[in-house]
Amino acid sequence: MSNEIRLMKGNEAMAEAAIRAGCDAYFGYPITPQSEVLEYLAREMPKHGRVVLQAESEVASINMVYGAAGAGFRAMTSSSSPGISLMQEGISYIAGAELPCLIANVNRAGPGLGTIQPGQGDYFQSVKGGGHGDYRLIVLAPSSVQEMADHVFLGFDLADKYRNPVMILSDGAVGQMMEKVEFKPYTNPAVDKSGWATVGKPKDRQRHYITSLHIKPEKMEEHNLHLQEKYRRIAEAEVRFEEIKTADAELLFVAYGLSARICQKAVDLLREAGHKVGLLRPISLFPFPEKRLAQLAGQVKQMLCVELNAGQMVEDVRLAVNGKVPVSFYGRMGGMMPTPESIVAHAETLILTRHDS
Repeated sequence: MSNEIRLMKGNEAMAEAAIRAGCDAYFGYPITPQSEVLEYLAREMPKHGRVVLQAESEVASINMVYGAAGAGFRAMTSSSSPGISLMQEGISYIAGAELPCLIANVNRAGPGLGTIQPGQGDYFQSVKGGGHGDYRLIVLAPSSVQEMADHVFLGFDLADKYRNPVMILSDGAVGQMMEKVEFKPYTNPAVDKSGWATVGKPKDRQRHYITSLHIKPEKMEEHNLHLQEKYRRIAEAEVRFEEIKTADAELLFVAYGLSARICQKAVDLLREAGHKVGLLRPISLFPFPEKRLAQLAGQVKQMLCVELNAGQMVEDVRLAVNGKVPVSFYGRMGGMMPTPESIVAHAETLILTRHDS
């Protein structure tokens, strides 16, 4: 099968990728700016004999994902910020029960109901575990329509590999923009789920129990230690990032998603002005590229974290560099987006301040 190139919205590319990735069941609830995911799948999934259901709420949809994943099916949901907040209890249950699934958050600006414009205020919620208990999601941050599709394939594969929920943390702009997307042939890897999936009990084995409930504290601690060991393995093996013009950089931008796209243009403008500037774009937000940032802290003179929030990922950047270099922050909120020129102006102020000191 040859590659197929299409012009699509980010949300539609994600939905089409879910079909091609072998998603068996999608449960969701409409909310701007991600409603196209549900609309596309409701139209196309039944043609492939798959299940699509608009649940009565986000609380219901995430628990339907819980059930489908427990039966061994590739299950997915999507929503936007307030809807993802409603899913947090269910996400914690799924993580605690070690079930694979895919969750997409097309982030809008908050807090509260906020606005339908893009934001990145859900970083803390996504990478720190927005629900109760000590759990982690694998979090992927696309910056293009192409990656909206690619991260679906990757997300499902990682979910199956680690029996862990995976979140695609996008935003309203990437979800709504139209770009060329190339779909490459994909083969759903054979994953043996017979050891845990609730598919009916044959006579030759014990029942399968899927639960996150362990009444005895020593058993609950044992389960928690098992989860933490899994997260350590993920942190070692699944870090993903992109570097742009970092070889000789003295000022390093750190940004993900939409902010990284804007920063890439700012890097070009600053390079044209003679400044040695580069960009590190985390693709996986958990696991976070802390080791690479620590290495770059030995090379660059300062870092600038750019986000569409009041300053969230910047805390992880500062932890990674451990005081080796100054880490500044530049952000916009409420659905407002910085221009490359505004980022350039802020960066030039930092460069001049360093030269004067």
